[in-house]
Amino acid sequence: MLNTKVPPGPIENKWTQYKAKAKLINPSNRRKYKVIVVGTGLAGSSVAASLSELGFQVDVFTFHESPRRAHSVAAQGGINAAKDYKNDGDSVWRMFYDTVKGGDFRSREANVYRMAECSLALIDQAVAQGVPFAREYSGYLSNRSFGGVQVSRTFYARGQTGQQLLQGAYQALIRQSEVGQVKLYVRHEMLDLIVEDGKAKGVISRNLDNGSLEAHMADAVVLASGGYGKIYYLSTLAMNCNATAIWRAHLKGAYFAAPSWTQFHPTSLPQMGDYQSKLTLMSESLRNDGRIWVPLKAGDTREPNTIPESERDYYLERKYPSYGNLAPRDISSRAAKEQIDKGHGVGPLKNAVYLDFKDAIEREGKEVIKKRYGNLFDMYKKITGMDAYDTPMMISPSAHFSMGGLWVDYELMSNVEGLFVLGEANFADHGANRLGANSLLQACVDGYFIAPHTIMNYLAGLKPNTNGPSQAGEMALQACQNRIKKLLEIKGNKTAEEFHKALGKILYQKCGLSREKKQLLEAKEELKALQQQFYKELLIPGNENEINFELEKAGRVEDYLGLAQLIVEDALQREESCGAHFRIEYQTAEGEAKRNDEEFAYVSVWQSLPDGKFILHKENLEFEAIPLTERSYK
Repeated sequence: MLNTKVPPGPIENKWTQYKAKAKLINPSNRRKYKVIVVGTGLAGSSVAASLSELGFQVDVFTFHESPRRAHSVAAQGGINAAKDYKNDGDSVWRMFYDTVKGGDFRSREANVYRMAECSLALIDQAVAQGVPFAREYSGYLSNRSFGGVQVSRTFYARGQTGQQLLQGAYQALIRQSEVGQVKLYVRHEMLDLIVEDGKAKGVISRNLDNGSLEAHMADAVVLASGGYGKIYYLSTLAMNCNATAIWRAHLKGAYFAAPSWTQFHPTSLPQMGDYQSKLTLMSESLRNDGRIWVPLKAGDTREPNTIPESERDYYLERKYPSYGNLAPRDISSRAAKEQIDKGHGVGPLKNAVYLDFKDAIEREGKEVIKKRYGNLFDMYKKITGMDAYDTPMMISPSAHFSMGGLWVDYELMSNVEGLFVLGEANFADHGANRLGANSLLQACVDGYFIAPHTIMNYLAGLKPNTNGPSQAGEMALQACQNRIKKLLEIKGNKTAEEFHKALGKILYQKCGLSREKKQLLEAKEELKALQQQFYKELLIPGNENEINFELEKAGRVEDYLGLAQLIVEDALQREESCGAHFRIEYQTAEGEAKRNDEEFAYVSVWQSLPDGKFILHKENLEFEAIPLTERSYK
């Protein structure tokens, strides 16, 4: 039985009540407790800085050479908050409603409301840290709009919002490191979770510079290791992004929720050839001023500026007049795929659509557009050689954000006691589709405002651990050594990269923007065969006692091969369409996602067995504050 620990009472009072009743620890006693934080993105850095400010000992692990290299740095467009600075009708309630609707009514109401509620304080926190948000001439913070909403609630720092927010969290983290409250382990990758008597008590890490394995013990463990969209190989994520931390925790008993809910971002740069290993994201904020279109005539090869207005199809404006180019990501991505599949795609591989700024430049002037999006236009020109001020951008959907992740309760704790999961590594706030600019928000809110309360509440019921590595730690350490040895001894003829590429191809084709039973069953068999091939034909040059990027990659791909099978299993059992999960068999006459609330109003929560099989648990979703309705953006 899954215990969500959602407090009773009206939704607007739940978090206040929780904080009022949460257990506390005397400041002089906090230094006796140690917390391990894995990941230094916004969620990891913010929770580490917050806990250490409170007086706890904190050990922080990142496989980067600097915490600032974490992937939060890549988020461009903005961070949401219901401040209503534009006086356009925004509120905590409206943000809560937009997010639940955006997730196609497949998220836990209480968690979503809390995120919207905490958004108000977060902007003040970021400003106090020196985050240089854009401002109006008057000095007030500026806002813009993102997909799935009809108000302006997105705060931004040009196209560098994630980077600037991470700088704020980083300086707070490094301050605590300098005063000795934080011990920072750079170039250390978590390989396993130590579980003792059903509680998370530490991690096994590998020093990526010399290969040494170490057991690190603590009173609680926080995973803030990001999402797993890179499992699709071609994605907007950095090459090193992976699922190892959460997958290894899953294999130690932590349940995995909604793994198949993966978002495809509609404004990525398209693939240009087989040589590419990743795709570049163009911020969704561009859709505020850019208009998306394709040629009306299939196979049209004319230059975009020579195609007259009468021969263009602004398909989002046509299909979704209320939201137009700011329709939610899942809907916009599927609409683009539909046009591409019908032969209206543009670009060298005919796999893109146009994002056109001509009208905005004529209306407001080139300098205004440059002020809003200049660095994004520069990035586009550097990559493609084309000037988006003069000719439309080419964009295409690509794998991006994981709505799924480890299951957590209201306290952000997994079913394994003492294991807290923050940010994109958990499933908690976005349902079946994430609204743009809610990712940075969730990461910051989890780290600054939620986890410090819930982790202290948990630790207050424990005696601090004063012992060194336990038997459970020694066993986990030995298991990691055996695993590395096994991978190195395969001595095949294929690199981990080749297996990752093959894995991504299977998922893109058979469990991507659209899914159907026949293809999912094929994917299931193909993934099993690929996994077997991996253990026979993998080649890792070098050894474990040195810097070995191929060994690092192999471990991550091994974990992806396990997770991929769970993704397909989850997509198979959910016989409905909702948000980013679009089953071809379940759609309306107009081609929109068709939910089945009678049978599938739950979050699928998975447990793995040692024989590679999975057990499904269900967290039934109750909608008390917002009634279940059809999701429409027309």
